[in-house]
Order: sequence, then structure tokens, then C-alpha cells
Amino acid sequence: MSAALPKSVELSSLEPSCRDTAAHALSIVRDGVITGEGPTTKGRVHFSRSIDADDTAWCARILTAVAVNDQPVSRSEAEALFEINEAATERTDGGRFDDLLAKAVAHYAASASGLKVPARSVALAQDTDIESWAPSYASKVNSEMLEWIAGQMRGKRQNNRRLMAMVATFLGATALPLAGQLPNVFDIGM
Repeated sequence: MSAALPKSVELSSLEPSCRDTAAHALSIVRDGVITGEGPTTKGRVHFSRSIDADDTAWCARILTAVAVNDQPVSRSEAEALFEINEAATERTDGGRFDDLLAKAVAHYAASASGLKVPARSVALAQDTDIESWAPSYASKVNSEMLEWIAGQMRGKRQNNRRLMAMVATFLGATALPLAGQLPNVFDIGM
């Protein structure tokens, strides 16, 4: 169950066959977001440094492709999403990309911590609440994963409130000692 394909782009140009090709396809989306040109923007008006509903649909489609749907989100895919997040200074997708980024990062962090995660088509779906499957306490997530997320968020100009809320949940009362070890990544006064 993949996201709808924007009509203006050929189906085969970004169809991943594995997690590595999915990360590469996401980098093509990132390039389109940066320049406003390329295969993901062909046939439509796209302003540079903006992410719209079609860009987000591309990301969702790539992440939930049949070839990768039953595998956890990889670090390289999550990093590509962080790059897209940083590249997009304007958002016209109604918050869908922020939701997708938070869910993909949680999927990666949970699976890399040895936790069972649902198929991507379920976990990343717009109508699936992240709380229904993501770990709710840092004690369940490997501290290296929390540090990696913090590193990805540190110093970025684009703050993803959905992702910050998820990390704040991970850093619940049971993880206050760990919270002191992480750098000032997010503003608790969201």
C-alpha cells in the first residue's frame, strides 16, 4: 500500500529495489526540493527550497515500496529524510512530511534497538498514530540511537515539532539521567 504517485513522473525512475536504492531515490527527491528541478518536479511548478504534497508523496512512495516495505527503515534512508527536512525552508504539504520523518526515524531507532516494528506501509501511514507502535520510553531505545537522533537535530534550522515531541516522549521520566547527557537539541517549551 504505497502512497499515490505524482502523475508527472515516470514510475520506474525512482522505484527502489532495496534500502540502498531507496536512500538514493530519496536523495533525488532532496535534489528536486533544493533546485526545484529534476524528475520529481517535472511537469509542475516547483519552487526551490520548498516541499509540497507531491514531494512528500514521493518520499512516502519510496519508503513503502514493495521491495523495502517489510524491512526496517535504514540509517541512510533516515539521514536522507533529515537532508530533505533541512533543504526545505518552505512547507506546503500540510505537515505530512514532518509526520513521515518522525515515523521513519522512530521506525529506524526502534528496529536498530532490537525492537519489533510493523511493516512500513502500516508504521508510516498518515492515519497511523506513531504512539500505536513506537516505543514510549527511552529505556526501550538504545542510547546510541537517541544520541544519533540528537546529532541529526542539533543546529538545524528546520525544527520538526513532531520529531521533537517523539524524542521528548523517549526521554520520559525514566530517562532523565540520559537527558542530561544529550546536548541541547530541542526546546522543551514547544
